[in-house]
Amino acid sequence: MNNVLVDAITTSKQRATEREVRFFRLQDPIQLEALTQLLRQNTAIQVFDEIQAQLAELIRLHHPTERLSETAIAERVAAHLGGIAPAAYGVWVYYPWSSRVVHILDEAEFIYLRTSRNQHKITEAERETLQTRKIGVIGLSVGQSVALALAIERLCGELRIADFDQLDLSNMNRIRTGVHNVGILKTVLVAREIAEIDPFLTVHCYDNGINDDNIDTFLTEGGKLDILVEECDSLDIKILSRQKARELQIPVVMDTSDRGMIDIERFDLQPDLPILHGRIPEQLTAAQIRNMQGPERMQLVDNIVNISAMSTKMQESLKEIGKSITTWPQLASAVMLGGAAIAHVCREMALNKPIVSGRYYVDLEQIFNQEK
Repeated sequence: MNNVLVDAITTSKQRATEREVRFFRLQDPIQLEALTQLLRQNTAIQVFDEIQAQLAELIRLHHPTERLSETAIAERVAAHLGGIAPAAYGVWVYYPWSSRVVHILDEAEFIYLRTSRNQHKITEAERETLQTRKIGVIGLSVGQSVALALAIERLCGELRIADFDQLDLSNMNRIRTGVHNVGILKTVLVAREIAEIDPFLTVHCYDNGINDDNIDTFLTEGGKLDILVEECDSLDIKILSRQKARELQIPVVMDTSDRGMIDIERFDLQPDLPILHGRIPEQLTAAQIRNMQGPERMQLVDNIVNISAMSTKMQESLKEIGKSITTWPQLASAVMLGGAAIAHVCREMALNKPIVSGRYYVDLEQIFNQEK
């Protein structure tokens, strides 16, 4: 292997955990010099500057009843800049993992413009309320679609994501990403993608997943979560997270990616609500679950998801685990549907709409395969 390829592989590995962006506001001479030096030292960085197009769109948004000519837009953009050079307006964002610097509007205008086409399905007042919400997502195979839906719709101001796993090629049947990301932590992948959509959204990563030692921190540090989305494979963490959430009166939602099944547990409104709708013994502990094996463990799975209510193909697939497959299957369409459904539930709950505890189905096979 030649030295060029070795160096390239080494550099790639060094960038494997990068997820933090850097902001440069060029009206500050120090930040202007810092960006200048960055670009001088790394000539491979690509620069993207479409601030004029963003400003033009912002002007149109401020005058929705007028059909402005290009000349009128240019005049109003100039007035909006107020003598500030376009290059110095807004903020330049550096994405180290992709060697890109992008010029965008600064936070308030960016959020206003990026979410403008949510109006009035999400009103400005509702957007301001959502900005105060904190949502946590445990498990990022299914949870990636959830996290991205929450971020794209901007249904919270802070997102906490937890997963200990790296991306495998087989995960890419349902996780939207590129092959260059195989081997990267799922938390890193999700944080990067969100930053590229909205660098102002606060994202906290728990790269070791959730365990007995950090679950309290995940749920409460920096303010208690408003909603917990549980999408992990670990049965012990499924139960532990709900026990802790109930203690703290945090509602829990879950998508199973089969028959569009969505679980909602409103521990915020019903602090004494039985965990998983009473489908498991109240005295069951995470430690006991870790010691379960074979039929006893499968019985717990059945208690949680009700295997007899799953799709026929999923029931058939479960029989093949350890024979022709290594784990249960999940399809991209089901995962994306779940992300959309969970985002809807989170939005309505975050806005104090009447979402009731229970088990719900958005079963596409049933909807579209009905006999006429």
